[in-house]
Amino acid sequence: MAVQQGNTKLECCDEHVVHMDAVNLARSAMPGDEITSAASDFFKAFSDKTRLRILTALVTEELCVCDIAAILGMSQSAISHQLRFLKQARLVKSRKSGKTVYYALCDDHIQIILSQGIAHVQEG
Repeated sequence: MAVQQGNTKLECCDEHVVHMDAVNLARSAMPGDEITSAASDFFKAFSDKTRLRILTALVTEELCVCDIAAILGMSQSAISHQLRFLKQARLVKSRKSGKTVYYALCDDHIQIILSQGIAHVQEG
């Protein structure tokens, strides 16, 4: 059975049968609300184009705000604002050297998520 929702045609079951074995297996594999809430916040950090560009710039090496601003063609203030968000989301870390603050990805997980997401989009 197909149901029209706006411009999208959704496919639905022709009969209402709940497969309890599958439901129970899926339910037991799902993380709890606290984890899904934290994961949702984590993925929000990837939903902004500027933040995503900053993260991809940091894949190769650590960079300071001036470097990132030059790469993205944006103001240091705008970059600092996004870096603050990324740092709070634990996606980037910072290190101070003299008067310069360098930023880097927190860990390899971030790079893997970025590369997998980009590969998925490119396959499209």
